[in-house]
Amino acid sequence: MMKMKTLSIFFVMAMVALILGACGDESSNSGEASEGSGETITLKLAENQPDDYPTTIGDKEFARLVEEKTDGRYKIEVYSGGQLGEETNSIEQVQLGSIDLARVNASPLSQFADEIGVTSMPFLFENEEAKWEKLNGEVGRELLDTLDGTNMVGLAFYDSGERSFYNTVRPLEKPEDMKGLKVRVQNSELSIAVVEALGASATPMEYGEVYSSLQTGVIDGAENNFPSYYTSNHYEVAPYFTVNGYTGTPEVVIASQKLWDTLSDEDKELFREAALESVKVQREAWAELTEESRAAVVEAGSELIEVDDITPWREAVQPVYDKYGEQYGEWIEKLSN
Repeated sequence: MMKMKTLSIFFVMAMVALILGACGDESSNSGEASEGSGETITLKLAENQPDDYPTTIGDKEFARLVEEKTDGRYKIEVYSGGQLGEETNSIEQVQLGSIDLARVNASPLSQFADEIGVTSMPFLFENEEAKWEKLNGEVGRELLDTLDGTNMVGLAFYDSGERSFYNTVRPLEKPEDMKGLKVRVQNSELSIAVVEALGASATPMEYGEVYSSLQTGVIDGAENNFPSYYTSNHYEVAPYFTVNGYTGTPEVVIASQKLWDTLSDEDKELFREAALESVKVQREAWAELTEESRAAVVEAGSELIEVDDITPWREAVQPVYDKYGEQYGEWIEKLSN
């Protein structure tokens, strides 16, 4: 009997030691990794694009830089291909703190933080150089800070290319050429306003329906960037592509407030530095994909209509600025001047 009792006590003590040991070894994504502690905290970043897509390439560079800058105290695992949910769902999970970080487009993000929607305004920037000088600079930082109070923190902008119009009917050289065309747009009041200001009929439609609708004449045209135009095969049925880059809503790297509150001030700046430094790699990957896509559609027979002077197009969308001027006025002035 004494032998059995001794064995029972030994068994209980062993189990307690095992549990305590496991608790001590378990890593967490909610605590601060102190310098020199040797502890590594692994964070999750949600990405809905494939593993080799430019935004994912940017995410991975951001992750590499964070690990390097924090001496391995923080490690970021990038979950590409929508493994953690699509963009709107990812935003909500970041707000809740169930996902630490995400890369999302500014358009769906504007549903949660209105001011960042200014980046979708047509012909907002003089050119690409001016755009990225603003977005990577002080004004861009101020715009990202408008996420304060949403349980999200904006870290950096990524490139999503410039969107242009393409159609099945004719080359579009000037705004007047848009008149009478039925053009597919995203289900957005701003997108509808832009197309209508140009004299076309805006037709909101799911992206997956665009090819067949172009093919059958339900719509005459659509708008997107070169990679999307190519990979969706829209070039097969809509060969006229007007290169006017009328808008280019950027992507945004965001962090959860829950994570942010656990970081030291020094680590917060390291995360911001890493995100901003990763922009160069992301934009290079985007430029490469754009050139490959552009060359492919030209080889396939698409006609590219280059717009050298976008002034008439800018003037044509003035009604959009009149409509949204009160809502975005301050930011339009900061970003476009």
